[in-house]
Amino acid sequence: MRVRIYILLIIAVFTFNCKSKVETHCVSKAFEVTATAYNSLAYQTSSNPNITAFGDSLKPGLRYIAVSRDLLDSGLVHNAKVKIQGFDSLFTVKDKMNRRWRKRIDIYMGINVKKAKKWGKRRVQIEYCIPIKDTSP
Repeated sequence: MRVRIYILLIIAVFTFNCKSKVETHCVSKAFEVTATAYNSLAYQTSSNPNITAFGDSLKPGLRYIAVSRDLLDSGLVHNAKVKIQGFDSLFTVKDKMNRRWRKRIDIYMGINVKKAKKWGKRRVQIEYCIPIKDTSP
């Protein structure tokens, strides 16, 4: 038992000392976008509706969004965390939309088509952070 504790302590100290001393800060960005909703159903997406354009697997119940490609260019990249007006928790960028859309997000609503239709199409404010590395000593 003591050996396990010592090993865990050594691993914890080693991990702490090996971490980079570079701090990460971010620049906050906010946009007003059109927000729609989508489901992981073949007629709405593709023949494999649970796989995103980034190659991630969608899991119903988790908070994901797809973003238009112009927002990708604005720093709203894969796995970025996004605050959407009207929601308490953050969403994760897991999918990208067809090139024809601009300033648009699509909120993932699992397979609940009624919930997606009820959401409809709205203008909402989104906010996210673009990380920058502080390399000062």
